[in-house]
Amino acid sequence: MSGRGPSRQELIRRRRRSGFVGRSSELASFNEVLRQPPEDAAQFLFHVRGPSGVGKSTLVRQLENAAREAGAVTGYVDESVTDVVEAMQAVVGQLAQQGAPLKALGRQLSTYRQRRHEADAGLAVGEDRAGVAGPSAASVVASRIGLVGAAMVPGVGAFTAALDANQVAAGAEQLKGMLSARFRSHDDAQLVLSPVRTLTPVFLQDLAEVAQKHSWVVLFFDTYERTGPLLDGWIRDVLVSDRYGELPANVLVVLAGQGRLDAQCWGDWLDLVTDLPLEVFTESEARQLLAAKGVTDEHVIEVILQLSGRLPLLVSTLAEAQPSDAADVGDPSGTAVERFLKWETQPARRAAALACALPQDLDEDVYRAAVDDEEVRELFGWLRSLSFVIDRSGRCHYHDVVRTPMLRLQRRQWPTRWQQQHTRLAETFARWRIQRADDGAAPTRNWRDDRWREYRLQETYHRLCADPRQALGPALRELLDAYGQGTAVLRRWVRTLLRAGQDTDAEDVRGWGERLTVALNEPEPGIAAVTLLLSGGRLDRKGRAFGHLLRGEAHSSAERHGPALADLDRAIELDPEYVRAFGSRGRALAALGRYEEALADFERALDLDPRYTWVLGSRSNAYADMGRYEEALADLDRAIELDPEYVWAFGSRGRLLKILGHYEEALADLERAVESDLEYGWAICHRGYVLMVMGRCEEALADFERAIDLDFDDMGWLYCRRGTVLAGMGRYEEALADFERAIELGPDEAGHHYDKALALHALGLPGWEACLARAVELARRREDGPSAFQRIAALCFLVCAYAAMLNQEESERALEKFLGAAPPPGALVDLRLTLVELAQVVPESTRVVAALQEHLLDLPGGGASAEGVG
Repeated sequence: MSGRGPSRQELIRRRRRSGFVGRSSELASFNEVLRQPPEDAAQFLFHVRGPSGVGKSTLVRQLENAAREAGAVTGYVDESVTDVVEAMQAVVGQLAQQGAPLKALGRQLSTYRQRRHEADAGLAVGEDRAGVAGPSAASVVASRIGLVGAAMVPGVGAFTAALDANQVAAGAEQLKGMLSARFRSHDDAQLVLSPVRTLTPVFLQDLAEVAQKHSWVVLFFDTYERTGPLLDGWIRDVLVSDRYGELPANVLVVLAGQGRLDAQCWGDWLDLVTDLPLEVFTESEARQLLAAKGVTDEHVIEVILQLSGRLPLLVSTLAEAQPSDAADVGDPSGTAVERFLKWETQPARRAAALACALPQDLDEDVYRAAVDDEEVRELFGWLRSLSFVIDRSGRCHYHDVVRTPMLRLQRRQWPTRWQQQHTRLAETFARWRIQRADDGAAPTRNWRDDRWREYRLQETYHRLCADPRQALGPALRELLDAYGQGTAVLRRWVRTLLRAGQDTDAEDVRGWGERLTVALNEPEPGIAAVTLLLSGGRLDRKGRAFGHLLRGEAHSSAERHGPALADLDRAIELDPEYVRAFGSRGRALAALGRYEEALADFERALDLDPRYTWVLGSRSNAYADMGRYEEALADLDRAIELDPEYVWAFGSRGRLLKILGHYEEALADLERAVESDLEYGWAICHRGYVLMVMGRCEEALADFERAIDLDFDDMGWLYCRRGTVLAGMGRYEEALADFERAIELGPDEAGHHYDKALALHALGLPGWEACLARAVELARRREDGPSAFQRIAALCFLVCAYAAMLNQEESERALEKFLGAAPPPGALVDLRLTLVELAQVVPESTRVVAALQEHLLDLPGGGASAEGVG
């Protein structure tokens, strides 16, 4: 009959085919939740725990099957991920396969990967030409800060305070200066520096859309004993706080690991956790599994129960061949490997099963490379069917309970063959890596390719296994290259180093892996790891120079300029022609206001490589900070000439042209940048500012709103600019809300308080005098700062704030100092427009404003139109 459901017999056959028995109470508890309306389900976080081999992963797979049968969509994450971003990426891919795509997050992740690659493109140009395979400081710092920002690194304190999202959002000038030439836009910097903070709200919004269309969304996090230290804080915040937004009620989370949840992380929320501890099978459950496998002879059952200790994996493995006699199982004194393979009588298959324990992960290509005998080279399906092989989406690996004794057996009994097999596997991965490489590309570019990098990682593992003594030095040097791709990649390399040391029982390799693992738990994991490598005496001269460069750049990005300069000095001492080191030291010196020394370093870098566009951009920033705008513009012109696709340079040149008062040209450059990258929020924001000055307020407002939607990193400045446009359009209540939001995000910006004061006055509300006083206080702090930008902006607000207070004497004194700072034409236009707005909002200031305007009329830009403010 059409539409009829499966019979009881069919359900029994399905259950037998699944081979899953036992754990009925755990499944029942989970299924009970799936049957309830989400609003009635008190249980939403399950924690499956128990020792290795007890069946956690098997139970997780059954829970996943149960969820899908109940109409849920599911995501699965295991130890293959090394950070929160990779976890989200895994969920995106799996939900998309089930017809539940997380579209916005998918786009953002794609942008994130692209920006991470582009962030160090400028550096790579110089490194490539210098022949140095070095990673990008941008990606190094990005991953580290992303980890700290996500609270994935335990014990963070000083580092979070030195460089957190609030500093970036508030617009710390030196930090923004360092980032502006390194990243294509400010919102790109936000995405790369704080990916978890940027991506998680999008993740939750997309999950909410999927949850509306499905009964349940269930997320599984397996092997949590490995991933928990990286994911704990994030999962907790997603589940129980509103830090990133709200989680739909019909989202369930299942964690599966060996130990209990970290009490420091989960202590206040353990009452929300449904604990599912797994022990070895009861005798009844073990007998049930044996019966399902066709093992019914009582003597055979007794032997299996004795040999396995009722550990589910071993019960299943020993029952696999359906032994009919106790002698077929083996005796209690047999080796673990003999127990696992006793049922396999064909020598070729036994050899293949042993050989396939050598790779860390298997697909069909790796399987064929690992086995010798042609007879079994096409039997990958047979291998995947073995009970101790964990299969996931076409890739598989041996359970550690089985793999570990198999490796020990081969290493001890056949040391020559062990070395030969690992060498052959290393050469296979090396060949695949070479085939994958971009012909003619520098090593730094190949390192950005995920698959190339995976081949390199596996090659390194097998070389360490084949000859630990010879391979250790190159493997340690390789860690610096891995760090160049971010802390997540570095963690994967350290994990592989540690595993190679354990699998080969090589004390030196294992010791390095253990020490580096400890270092990666420090508040600044990358710096700690590089410090350990530099002190270990295993790096050559070039490697030490590279290590000092990386550590120096990381210190510089965290505004620890003393240690940064010490490291960069040492890098140059070790390698006097290290182009990137000169460029990075120039950036650090410029951040300290030591501009002449910075220019000397930039000059030296460009002598070594005249086509190094990143250094041209860095020098342009320094020139602009010094008020040498034409020279800054020339450097950007040259960078664009060398690289006509250098989008960041177009955006920066547009901003510089705006400062110089060349608004039409500025608009053209900013539009070119936005056309090349429709989500280039920094360029969109500055285009809005140019449009505002040109009197095109509706277009300016649209740009500011679009930039806000893109989550521009300096949101305080952005809200203030939108408020300025709204105020110019007479929409003061909306403007006031924007100014108040700007002050929340950037409490130390004088302009935010000044603009709020005018909005309060326009609305007839109290408190505007206090806002003016605060604006004056903050501007006075910066009027003598090292940066020309800071000085001129601070003096502009002092002129206007004193005028609003009707203090003509102080206002004219500030104006004299402002003019003495040699402001560019654009700054003069900004001042005049601000004064016009002041006279409109505070009519009693008209006399003071008129006197100030008299001083400005004969100056370049002094007679600019005031259309931009209404």
